[in-house]
Amino acid sequence: MNKEILMVVDVVCNEKGVAKDIIFEAIEAALASATKKRNREDIESRVSIDRETGDYSTFRCWEVVADEPEALEMPTKQICLNAAKEKNADIEVGQFIEEPMASVEFGRIAAQTAKQVIVQKVREAERAQVIDLYRDRVGEMVSGIVKRVERIGVIMDLGNNAEAFVPKEYLIPRESVRQGDRIRAYLQEVKPDLTRGPQLFLSRAAPELLIELFRIEVPEINEGMIDIINGARDPGARAKIAVKANDPRIDPIGACVGLRGSRVQAVSNELSGERVDIILWDENPAQFVINAMAPAEVASIIVDEDTRIMEVAVDEENLAQAIGRGGQNVKLASELTGWDINVISVAEADEKSEAEAESLSAMFMEQLGVDEEVAIILVQEGFLSIEEVAYVPEKEMLAIEEFDDDLVNELRERAKDIMLTHAIANEEKLSGAKPDDDLLSMADMDKTLAYKLASNGVISMEDLAEQSVDELMDMTDIEKERAGQLIMTARIPWFRTEESNNEADSEGTD
Repeated sequence: MNKEILMVVDVVCNEKGVAKDIIFEAIEAALASATKKRNREDIESRVSIDRETGDYSTFRCWEVVADEPEALEMPTKQICLNAAKEKNADIEVGQFIEEPMASVEFGRIAAQTAKQVIVQKVREAERAQVIDLYRDRVGEMVSGIVKRVERIGVIMDLGNNAEAFVPKEYLIPRESVRQGDRIRAYLQEVKPDLTRGPQLFLSRAAPELLIELFRIEVPEINEGMIDIINGARDPGARAKIAVKANDPRIDPIGACVGLRGSRVQAVSNELSGERVDIILWDENPAQFVINAMAPAEVASIIVDEDTRIMEVAVDEENLAQAIGRGGQNVKLASELTGWDINVISVAEADEKSEAEAESLSAMFMEQLGVDEEVAIILVQEGFLSIEEVAYVPEKEMLAIEEFDDDLVNELRERAKDIMLTHAIANEEKLSGAKPDDDLLSMADMDKTLAYKLASNGVISMEDLAEQSVDELMDMTDIEKERAGQLIMTARIPWFRTEESNNEADSEGTD
């Protein structure tokens, strides 16, 4: 029994907390390395240690390759397949042939080599343990002690041989961090690199850290009575967090502020004095943005859902507060709500609104042929286009006090005619074809259908007369009965010509 090996394994295992198998493998690698050094040839060797007794055996190894003996690249480490099969008939290319050889003693030289290998193996094992411990904790807040402050960042000791790195750009600006300080940070990434460099990357500037701190300070959040919707930060200066209550009896803002501001103050202290605004979430995006602009008061707001832009108007004296130093307030509100926010003064909003109203009024007067009074009423009632006038339900227009049935019907008809004219113009522009006058003036024909036929090459009555019912239906999607009637109408000149020819033939015979 080799008690020395077993003793080394027990000591290292107890001191470092590394599995015994890893230590045994390290000693086997060290003995194999010592064996190769003792031999003058460049050989490959393997050592196997009995885990119970500590006794070990050494084997010389040859890799089986398909080359001929004279073509072997490394004759001391390789053997051709034919020669290997003489020793083991079942051997395959890529496997190894082994033969027992003399073992080196586990003496001073072997122990020194083993120590180096063991240290490396222990380090790798410790780093692997750190990865296993923190791999599933990405997205959580962790706490540790500042171990070292460097020019590029801060090294933190998280305990259990785990170290983490906070890059300089993810530290709170102007925050004073000293060796020995205990701080909290957000675990952003775990890199499974077992050889060099940091593995755990933390952030003190992430909005998620703000959210996690509130989860700790406000029990109602963990109990599910309050939800945190989102957070936004200007690290070290200001932050906003949006909350909602799942229980109508709870004031979510008051719960997060705490008695005499104790809860929000605890969060602020952890973030180096960062000022935190607690915002009430609202399912109405416009109201949510108004809440997020606090402490500035919003006078009016215009929402563009297509571009996700909101234009917020505030009084002139509140303009600087609404924008914030360096645009801080509006930037945080935009990040919190997910909307792009433009802040303007009430005077600018009025001027812009007046200009838009004048432009819309002029457009209605020109295109609908109405007087200024009717155009202004349409603008005031929220009509923004000719299409809205044409297709808004009739009862909504009749609800306008100044409009009666005749005026509403006239406005709707004019708007529809304009829409039809635009559609025809667009169709003509796209097709590049214009129907002949005889096709436009033909009975049971309308402009839209005529231009659609022209876009398909049917420009005149003669062209239409030559079509079949199925062809016409494919071009226009009209019903079969109407298609047949149009074709028969287009063929009437054919019948007149035939009758004239018959009459001429009769006169000639007489």
